[in-house]
Amino acid sequence: MAALDPRQHYGEAFERFERGLGTTAPGWLKALRKDAFARFAELGFPTTKQEEWRYTSVAPIAERAFELASDGAAALSREDVEHSSFPVYACSLFVFVNGRFAPRLSAPRALSGSPCVESLARVLEQAPERVELQLAKLAPYEASPFVALNTAFLHDGALVQVPEGVAVEAPIHVVYLSLPDHSPRVSHPRTLVRIGRRARATVIEDYVSLGAGPCFTNAVSEVRLESGAELDLVRLQREGDPNFHVSSVHMEQTRDSRFTAHDLSLGGALVRKDVSALLAGEGAECTLDGLYIASRQELVDNHTLIDHARPHGTSRELYKGILSGTARGIFHGKIVVREGSRKTDAYQKNKNLLLSRDAEVDSKPQLEIAADDVKCSHGSTIGQLDEASLFYLQARGIDTPSARRLLMRAFASEVTSRIRQEPLRDEIEEILLERLAGEETGQL
Repeated sequence: MAALDPRQHYGEAFERFERGLGTTAPGWLKALRKDAFARFAELGFPTTKQEEWRYTSVAPIAERAFELASDGAAALSREDVEHSSFPVYACSLFVFVNGRFAPRLSAPRALSGSPCVESLARVLEQAPERVELQLAKLAPYEASPFVALNTAFLHDGALVQVPEGVAVEAPIHVVYLSLPDHSPRVSHPRTLVRIGRRARATVIEDYVSLGAGPCFTNAVSEVRLESGAELDLVRLQREGDPNFHVSSVHMEQTRDSRFTAHDLSLGGALVRKDVSALLAGEGAECTLDGLYIASRQELVDNHTLIDHARPHGTSRELYKGILSGTARGIFHGKIVVREGSRKTDAYQKNKNLLLSRDAEVDSKPQLEIAADDVKCSHGSTIGQLDEASLFYLQARGIDTPSARRLLMRAFASEVTSRIRQEPLRDEIEEILLERLAGEETGQL
């Protein structure tokens, strides 16, 4: 069998995609999609010869003939969704199946202040001018083939807008469900979030796969916080083997805004996440917390960038990894302090726990400072379960597997405990416990 040519394969898929959309799309959107695909065709999939992908081979994605996933909502019930997502009572729930909005499976409960959560496809069909100035403005596709591919096949996703001065107390829960088929399938969900001046909200992006794969999720999120806005963004990826997940978040903050991200990766054959935060306003605060768990032959790669572009910015970053089997973890975090960004206060830390001899982590925290009068630090640690603590628990009658899980949970809780909404935190910790219970701990 001849080797797959990704440019030809996705080129043919793009032609079918365009024909399926018809001629109703506005000219600017057609041009955007065409330009994005042309850029993907020019770049091709990245290789390990490129520094940003040095430790991560995407050959398992590039060599598969992924086809666009069809709308599979009809095959699902509300019980299927509730079984795989958080309890609906706590959230306003918006479900997307294979990247397409599924109203029948959603539960858009009333939210205080009438925040607007809509299907992006519907907006692009009925009033595309509403998103013309937002779409693809924070997530440039020129440098990333995956962002380019998402933009080329841009069709649906969640549009979240919180009006000025509105405080939304209940989380806004967006579930992206992948439904495997008999052949490899790909979806390209897009999320646009805009938090108005002095507004506040919590948004959950939840990526789940039902059944055996392989599925490929290629997601892009664009987030903008206006002056004085606050956003907690919880991103939970739990698609599992043998699925692939590549996603990027591009966020821009203006003056005195507060952004907190909790990024949890709990399984997948290959997981790559990019988070880019631009502190474009004076006094902006950014917190990036991440937790990744991998076992067997899984690979999880986290790349983060915090760009301090204005004075008096504050950032805090903590990523922690738990790896077993022959799993591979990568953390590449960079903090940039631009010239003139005085009084910047930035801290970055990456901690990793290896549970087997064959698990491996590559950690590369970085600082790039071009300003005076700043306070910046970073660090990285890689270690094993503490034998003294393990012995202490065993001496008090706790069996070895339970003792190991307790220590792993304590290690992870430094990240999960920072989620402010207690019901949400409890549900995530339950999911985490299930994942740790099935962890291949091995013998050190």
